[in-house]
Amino acid sequence: MTTDYQKQAIDFLNATSTAFTSTFKTHDYYFTDDMHTRDIYICVLKNKLHRFRFTFGQSLKDSNGNTPPTAYNVLACLTKYDVGTFENFCSDFGYDTDSRKAYKIYKAVLREWKNVELLFTPEQIEQLQEIE
Repeated sequence: MTTDYQKQAIDFLNATSTAFTSTFKTHDYYFTDDMHTRDIYICVLKNKLHRFRFTFGQSLKDSNGNTPPTAYNVLACLTKYDVGTFENFCSDFGYDTDSRKAYKIYKAVLREWKNVELLFTPEQIEQLQEIE
Protein backbone atom coordinates (compact mmCIF):
# COMPACT_ATOMS: atom_id res chain seq x y z
CA MET A 1 0.00 0.00 0.00
CA THR A 2 1.39 3.40 -1.03
CA THR A 3 0.88 6.16 1.51
CA ASP A 4 0.58 9.86 0.68
CA TYR A 5 4.12 10.29 2.03
CA GLN A 6 5.48 7.58 -0.24
CA LYS A 7 3.61 9.05 -3.21
CA GLN A 8 5.11 12.46 -2.47
CA ALA A 9 8.61 10.95 -2.56
CA ILE A 10 7.96 8.97 -5.73
CA ASP A 11 6.49 12.04 -7.43
CA PHE A 12 9.57 14.04 -6.44
CA LEU A 13 11.91 11.40 -7.87
CA ASN A 14 9.91 11.27 -11.09
CA ALA A 15 9.79 15.07 -11.41
CA THR A 16 13.59 15.29 -10.96
CA SER A 17 14.35 12.23 -13.11
CA THR A 18 16.17 10.70 -10.17
CA ALA A 19 16.58 6.95 -9.77
CA PHE A 20 16.65 5.44 -6.28
CA THR A 21 18.00 2.03 -5.36
CA SER A 22 18.76 0.30 -2.08
CA THR A 23 20.71 -2.91 -1.57
CA PHE A 24 20.99 -4.79 1.71
CA LYS A 25 24.54 -4.64 3.09
CA THR A 26 24.50 -6.11 6.60
CA HIS A 27 22.76 -6.26 9.96
CA ASP A 28 24.95 -4.46 12.48
CA TYR A 29 25.31 -1.40 14.69
CA TYR A 30 24.91 1.69 12.51
CA PHE A 31 25.28 4.72 14.77
CA THR A 32 28.19 5.08 17.18
CA ASP A 33 25.87 4.98 20.19
CA ASP A 34 23.47 2.33 18.86
CA MET A 35 22.19 -0.03 21.54
CA HIS A 36 20.60 -2.38 18.98
CA THR A 37 21.64 -3.71 15.61
CA ARG A 38 19.70 -2.75 12.50
CA ASP A 39 19.65 -3.48 8.78
CA ILE A 40 22.10 -1.35 6.83
CA TYR A 41 21.57 -0.62 3.15
CA ILE A 42 23.67 0.88 0.38
CA CYS A 43 21.49 3.50 -1.27
CA VAL A 44 22.04 5.34 -4.53
CA LEU A 45 20.33 8.47 -5.82
CA LYS A 46 21.24 9.16 -9.43
CA ASN A 47 20.16 11.68 -12.03
CA LYS A 48 21.77 13.53 -14.94
CA LEU A 49 23.46 15.95 -12.53
CA HIS A 50 25.09 13.59 -10.03
CA ARG A 51 25.26 10.13 -8.43
CA PHE A 52 25.24 9.91 -4.62
CA ARG A 53 26.01 6.55 -2.97
CA PHE A 54 25.68 6.24 0.81
CA THR A 55 24.76 3.90 3.64
CA PHE A 56 21.37 4.07 5.31
CA GLY A 57 20.50 2.58 8.70
CA GLN A 58 16.96 1.20 8.55
CA SER A 59 14.58 1.82 11.44
CA LEU A 60 14.71 -0.77 14.19
CA LYS A 61 11.05 -1.60 13.55
CA ASP A 62 11.76 -2.48 9.91
CA SER A 63 15.12 -4.18 10.48
CA ASN A 64 13.99 -7.69 9.72
CA GLY A 65 16.18 -8.53 6.73
CA ASN A 66 13.48 -8.08 4.12
CA THR A 67 12.05 -4.56 4.47
CA PRO A 68 14.23 -2.20 2.46
CA PRO A 69 13.90 1.54 2.99
CA THR A 70 11.41 3.30 0.76
CA ALA A 71 12.23 6.40 -1.25
CA TYR A 72 10.27 8.33 1.37
CA ASN A 73 12.34 6.86 4.24
CA VAL A 74 15.53 8.03 2.59
CA LEU A 75 14.42 11.40 1.21
CA ALA A 76 12.84 12.38 4.53
CA CYS A 77 16.18 11.76 6.27
CA LEU A 78 18.43 13.65 3.86
CA THR A 79 20.05 16.91 4.88
CA LYS A 80 17.98 19.57 3.13
CA TYR A 81 19.59 22.78 4.40
CA ASP A 82 23.09 24.23 4.43
CA VAL A 83 24.49 23.37 7.87
CA GLY A 84 26.80 26.41 7.90
CA THR A 85 29.90 26.55 10.05
CA PHE A 86 30.88 23.97 12.64
CA GLU A 87 30.03 26.48 15.37
CA ASN A 88 26.56 27.09 13.90
CA PHE A 89 26.00 23.34 13.56
CA CYS A 90 26.93 22.73 17.20
CA SER A 91 24.73 25.58 18.38
CA ASP A 92 21.75 24.44 16.29
CA PHE A 93 21.97 20.76 17.26
CA GLY A 94 23.30 20.96 20.82
CA TYR A 95 26.83 19.65 20.25
CA ASP A 96 29.97 20.78 22.06
CA THR A 97 32.39 22.65 19.76
CA ASP A 98 35.26 20.98 21.64
CA SER A 99 34.19 17.48 20.59
CA ARG A 100 35.90 15.32 17.99
CA LYS A 101 32.72 13.25 17.73
CA ALA A 102 30.68 16.37 16.98
CA TYR A 103 33.18 17.43 14.33
CA LYS A 104 33.03 14.00 12.69
CA ILE A 105 29.22 14.18 12.60
CA TYR A 106 29.40 17.73 11.21
CA LYS A 107 31.71 16.61 8.39
CA ALA A 108 29.36 13.72 7.51
CA VAL A 109 26.31 16.02 7.45
CA LEU A 110 28.22 18.60 5.41
CA ARG A 111 29.28 15.91 2.90
CA GLU A 112 25.66 14.78 2.59
CA TRP A 113 24.50 18.38 2.04
CA LYS A 114 27.12 18.91 -0.68
CA ASN A 115 25.86 15.79 -2.47
CA VAL A 116 22.25 16.99 -2.22
CA GLU A 117 23.35 20.32 -3.77
CA LEU A 118 24.99 18.42 -6.63
CA LEU A 119 21.92 16.23 -7.21
CA PHE A 120 19.25 18.89 -7.25
CA THR A 121 18.71 22.47 -8.33
CA PRO A 122 17.84 25.07 -5.68
CA GLU A 123 14.20 24.90 -6.78
CA GLN A 124 14.20 21.11 -6.47
CA ILE A 125 15.79 21.34 -3.02
CA GLU A 126 12.88 23.56 -1.97
CA GLN A 127 10.52 20.77 -3.09
CA LEU A 128 12.66 18.20 -1.27
CA GLN A 129 12.32 20.26 1.91
CA GLU A 130 8.57 19.56 1.82
CA ILE A 131 9.25 15.83 2.24
CA GLU A 132 9.33 15.27 6.01
